[in-house]
Amino acid sequence: VFILCSFLLFACNSNITNNNISDLESLQLKSSFFDLEENNLDLSEFNNGKVVISYWATWCAPCIKEMPGIKRAEEILEEYGYTFLLVSDETVSKISEFKNEWNFDFNFLKSSKSFETLGVYAMPISYIFDENGQIIETIVGAIEWDSEEMINKLKML
Repeated sequence: VFILCSFLLFACNSNITNNNISDLESLQLKSSFFDLEENNLDLSEFNNGKVVISYWATWCAPCIKEMPGIKRAEEILEEYGYTFLLVSDETVSKISEFKNEWNFDFNFLKSSKSFETLGVYAMPISYIFDENGQIIETIVGAIEWDSEEMINKLKML
């Protein structure tokens, strides 16, 4: 009986967590991501540097307000290996219209899953992943991405 219980306990627990999977890979398993040409994008393409995933919506005023600062931060931090991905759960056509109307040049992505499914309940919210795909920072709410303080902080991560 002891051996059977030990076996069942070990067998049940062995699949509960997989410590070999990164946070970025886990996110990829939860949802598919598409660019504005509706090509499926593999987030592992960005494993060679730090990745900022910012969840936003076309109707979110704070999201829109922080976008110019995100663009400037993206340009400044490019040499530090940063990639910024702006993810929405709205339609590709809605995101494309927004991009053209506001003339923003970002890596806009569409999530195949709703934000609620991904555990995103506030916008904007940004996650910063290190070179190993692990979350190293979470930022809730709009910030001044291009402020000297924030740029210095991101350089140090």
